[in-house]
Amino acid sequence: MKDKIKLSVLDLCPLLSGKTAYESLVHVLELARHVESLGYERYWMAEHHDMEGIGSSSPEVLIAHVAQGTSKIRVGSGGIMLPNHSTYHMAEVFRTLEALYPGRIDLGLGRAPGSGSRATQALRRGNLGADNFPEELEDLIKYCRDEFPLKAIPIKVDIPEIWMLGSSDFGARLAAQRGLPYAFAQHFSGLSAIEVIKLYIRNFRPSEFLLAPSAMMACHIICADTDEEADRLALSSDLSFALFFQTGRNMPLPSVAEAEKYSMSEFDRAQVRASFPKFVGSPETIKKMLKPYQEAGINQFMVTTMIYDQEARRKSYKLISDMLQVE
Repeated sequence: MKDKIKLSVLDLCPLLSGKTAYESLVHVLELARHVESLGYERYWMAEHHDMEGIGSSSPEVLIAHVAQGTSKIRVGSGGIMLPNHSTYHMAEVFRTLEALYPGRIDLGLGRAPGSGSRATQALRRGNLGADNFPEELEDLIKYCRDEFPLKAIPIKVDIPEIWMLGSSDFGARLAAQRGLPYAFAQHFSGLSAIEVIKLYIRNFRPSEFLLAPSAMMACHIICADTDEEADRLALSSDLSFALFFQTGRNMPLPSVAEAEKYSMSEFDRAQVRASFPKFVGSPETIKKMLKPYQEAGINQFMVTTMIYDQEARRKSYKLISDMLQVE
């Protein structure tokens, strides 16, 4: 018997062209409630800085907002970029969240800056020294276990579920070594999720956190009734990523009408999708696209959907849910 497919959401909290920050961010909770009603398991917010089209600069604030407005879906970070923060403070932040919403908080961790060099320097106060992410991870876990004299308040709170994130084999190896669940970012990695997740499974060591490997693939999916409609909806994110390549700036997500005025060539769109892989099509097309991953044993998908029209965005998640028969 095949394992049940588990679906989750990664929300970059897109800031929409022509809309205020409030008008854009109000959709975060609306979408969370929608996918909760569809049976999605997790709702994560990413951490990005100095990007005008992405509103998830403070995932911990958005986590509290979404957790307060939902009842059962797990809510977390996808992820906290740990080198940008004090491990002690993050232990306190996520202990507080776990105390407020027990059994519902995920702490996804990454080591990328989530920003350009200027923001990284500002976040780290100019300290761009050697990569000591494994040590920072250990410190965070120790704070959550009360293994330091310095206590992360509130004490006597369960450890949030910790996930390792990655777009290369570094995170996969570290997650396997530490016995943590692993989420691979296929939506912006040129590597094969199948190969990286197989590496994680082969090297996994059971731990107090996890007895058997647990892996999830994060992917960008745009689903509509027809392939043509899905491709039209994908114009917004195609143009947004293309402009990022050309100018170095991430602009507010354009509407389809705005994107159509640019008359992007098929070559440009193909180039963008090669750098930022995306599954675009009808439910039947998406099902075929995901089949090789399912046959390889991947049964957890974390879906990000960058669509300007919010009704079409919610419908995309519904079509995906129906197609994969979420229970």
